[in-house]
Amino acid sequence: MYNFTPANLEFVILSFEGPDQPYSQAGGLGVRVTNLTEAMAQKGFTTHLFFLGDPDLPNYEERVDGNLKLNRWCQWQSRYHRGGVYENENWKVLDYQESIPWHVTEFVVRPAIAAGKRVAVIAEDWQTADALNRLSDSLHFHGLRGECILMWNANNDMSFDRINWGRVQYTAQITAVSRYVKHQIRALGYDALVIPNGISAKHLEPPSASDVLSLKDAVSADIFFFKIGRMDPDKGWLESADAVAELKRRDIRAKLVFKGGLRELHRDEFLGHAERLGLRVDQVHLDSSSISDMAGSLGEVEADADVIDIRTFIPDDALPALYAAADGTLANSLYEPFGIVGLEAMAAGGVAYVGSTGEDYAISGQNSAVLDTGSGEEIASIAVALRNAPDWSAAIRRKGRELAALFTWDNSIEIMLKKLPLMAIRQGLEPRNAG
Repeated sequence: MYNFTPANLEFVILSFEGPDQPYSQAGGLGVRVTNLTEAMAQKGFTTHLFFLGDPDLPNYEERVDGNLKLNRWCQWQSRYHRGGVYENENWKVLDYQESIPWHVTEFVVRPAIAAGKRVAVIAEDWQTADALNRLSDSLHFHGLRGECILMWNANNDMSFDRINWGRVQYTAQITAVSRYVKHQIRALGYDALVIPNGISAKHLEPPSASDVLSLKDAVSADIFFFKIGRMDPDKGWLESADAVAELKRRDIRAKLVFKGGLRELHRDEFLGHAERLGLRVDQVHLDSSSISDMAGSLGEVEADADVIDIRTFIPDDALPALYAAADGTLANSLYEPFGIVGLEAMAAGGVAYVGSTGEDYAISGQNSAVLDTGSGEEIASIAVALRNAPDWSAAIRRKGRELAALFTWDNSIEIMLKKLPLMAIRQGLEPRNAG
């Protein structure tokens, strides 16, 4: 029988993004691997993460009582390309796929097998696909492949055209973060196992009621939207501005507080669009991470501001209060493979406005607002309906929290552990009873 436990299994995660802020966290992947690896380590699994880290931090670091082993890779390149993990991306991909296979074989897999363990490797997104293929070759060459389970995980369809699908399917088990991504892969002629994303259990702790009230009072609007994420046309930024303008046309005082990337090209397009709609944009620079200081800064914004641009970093522990204070968190992506922001907002007791692609957890009108079109008019109409039905809004918040509790990383890891025996059979591992 197969019985995978911390006593007989180690994990290796291959990823470009990682926990170092801001260098390594460009989007949802950085959040995913940070929380996934921490949860694995907290469950007792020795977990090795290889990622493109901050060039000024140590190349190796241990966390979570030594269970989480961070390996900052390609730092010799990162020192010359300080704009973030994806600056000079193609050269980093080449370096990663050349250097990872031998190192993981000799310094992770071989010692783990010598200690009586097996190794499960999860490679994330297109940048690591060929590194995983070469790792499989290396393991075969050294007679170690039969003790390892290899997975390649798709978080989205970005650069699917760069992947040698036949080789990936041959060397590893393909996985996906949602049914939506699974069916994108199926359209190419390949199958994937769904292992959903999750959120940290700490997100289930409700924010302080006083913090929520102070933020709500500081923004001072009839309808207060919050939006955070990468500034990309697919993320519904223009439609978010449209929603505020539509509410303003209806003589409803609406405000959008947002945090987006400062260097992204779509930022100028979004701000220009807001101005053309007649919306007044103001900026906020936060002096500290405390909720009281954040509320103070938001309260100093000009009263006639419609869009409030937070220009400084918002720490993770401050986000739940913003999610809960807002009348709606606009995770209104026109294309979304999973949607972690929407799930985090639900966990905090917020009302998540999500798209209709990969958010498997969302049930419209029950635990969230699922948008069919993503248009500003649709967002505005739902916001008005919820404002006029406070009991309905309260029920959505309550049921959202209940649903989010099913999507923690601990639960996601349990789903993975239950699917590992199937992967082990497919990859030719002999069953053991040890552990």
